[in-house]
Amino acid sequence: MTERNPRRWLILGVLCLSLLVVVVDNMVLNIAIPSLIRDLGASTAEIQWIIDAYILVFAGLLLTAGSLSDRHGRRRGLVIGLVVFGGASVLATLCQTPEQLIAVRGLMGVGAAFLMPGTLSILTTVFAEDERKKAIAIWSSVLMLGALGGPSLGGLLLEHFWWGSIFLLNVPIAALGIVAALAIIPESRGTASRPDYVGALLSTIGMAALVWGVISSTHDGASSVAGFAVAAVALTAFVLWERRVAEPMLPMQLFRDRNFAGASLSIVLLSFSAGGVLLALTQYLQFVLGYTPLKAGTAFIPMLVTAMVFNGVGVVVDKRFGTRTALAAGLLLMAAGFGILASLAPGDGYLKLAIALVVIGMGSGTTGPAAYGTLMSALPPDRVGVGSAVNDTVQQVGTALSVAVLGSVLTATYRAAMPADVAAQARESIGDALAIAAATGDAALARVAQESFVSAIASTSLIGVFGGIAAAVVAVAVLRPKRQADVPAAAAETPPSPDTENSKIVGAATASPARPGTGDDGAHETGDATGFVDNR
Repeated sequence: MTERNPRRWLILGVLCLSLLVVVVDNMVLNIAIPSLIRDLGASTAEIQWIIDAYILVFAGLLLTAGSLSDRHGRRRGLVIGLVVFGGASVLATLCQTPEQLIAVRGLMGVGAAFLMPGTLSILTTVFAEDERKKAIAIWSSVLMLGALGGPSLGGLLLEHFWWGSIFLLNVPIAALGIVAALAIIPESRGTASRPDYVGALLSTIGMAALVWGVISSTHDGASSVAGFAVAAVALTAFVLWERRVAEPMLPMQLFRDRNFAGASLSIVLLSFSAGGVLLALTQYLQFVLGYTPLKAGTAFIPMLVTAMVFNGVGVVVDKRFGTRTALAAGLLLMAAGFGILASLAPGDGYLKLAIALVVIGMGSGTTGPAAYGTLMSALPPDRVGVGSAVNDTVQQVGTALSVAVLGSVLTATYRAAMPADVAAQARESIGDALAIAAATGDAALARVAQESFVSAIASTSLIGVFGGIAAAVVAVAVLRPKRQADVPAAAAETPPSPDTENSKIVGAATASPARPGTGDDGAHETGDATGFVDNR
């Protein structure tokens, strides 16, 4: 019988607090963009780099940070991430130029690269499989809570303080997270291994180059091609190196596990389907419906609240009907939500959008715990840190691809919908068209630009429909439910006393029972392990 950590739910609270720092910061930054343009004098290109510098460093370092946390301590990695993120937030408030803020945002990406995988990997080592998806549902709900409160909180701060206040907000949260982590979270490590410096270097170069290529694809073709070329070479070299080195940073055998590979691919498709379309909706709310940034942020509340509620529903569906059913049902719900968006017309207003957001939230909430729980359950206990980094990496790559590819599709369909006789600048973006219309008093131009943009959103949403259906097919075809297996009993342990509770907690392998009617014949997955925790 696995010894359960009596503080596991309190530990989850600390992990969620730590996660909140990153989520709130990213959401608040979007609201602060007009203030950065006005007060810091940032150009459009500089604003793009303030956002992208973070993504570039974050995605590039994720696998390396996860591997280092497995080797040297996951709590240590989490605390380092909080220290770096909090310190960089202080520096951000002191920036006087956009270039300084770009550099500091890159430093924040370093902190986030250690912080994000740490929360999910520690959760995996603390919770046994029978409780893990419930814990992940709570973890996912905090993501939604941060996304829900971030825009409102940012708008409130910016109404009363200068733009730097949005970064100063991170400091007390990070400080509280550091103290709580050191006091409550037990340390956990994987088995000792030699550091894989070559693998770390190749993965960092490859992932950074891949994200660079995606980011550059919409405005600089030469840089984009160069980025993808470097990424292809570095990531191919990374795979070949990891297959031959004795102690790899990321064992390639993990991808032979159908559940790990299938969950990873589902998350990529899920992120790809959602990211670009939802980004377009923020423009729809402001440019078509005329919402303020603060009101536009609150317009997503129906989706976020529904997703939080359906995180719990997803756990119940997963438990009763199996992971494949939960994943497929959630992904098809998301596809249905995008289908509603595909029928959006200029005169529909907010109601149809709200209905679509609710359906998307239902799907996202149902899918999240099953996808993340399946990916993490397929990992050996000594690799949960780098495995969690894989989860974060595929999300970042999917989202980056979504913003680049779907953004390009949105722009192309908008241009195609605009009349050929309007000014060239008005055909570049709806923002430019409305600015020209406001300057010239041309109400007809404003109306046709809004109608063209709504038409572009409807066309782009079809990609979300197909992406959701494709991800559901992957989930059904690739994932395999676990069957009841004879799991060796854990070595007998003396229950820890309150004085030594945190000194050592040893997990044992567990397997979930087979679920009737889920097609377990032929399944061969082994039981999951909760890992070991050792305060050293």
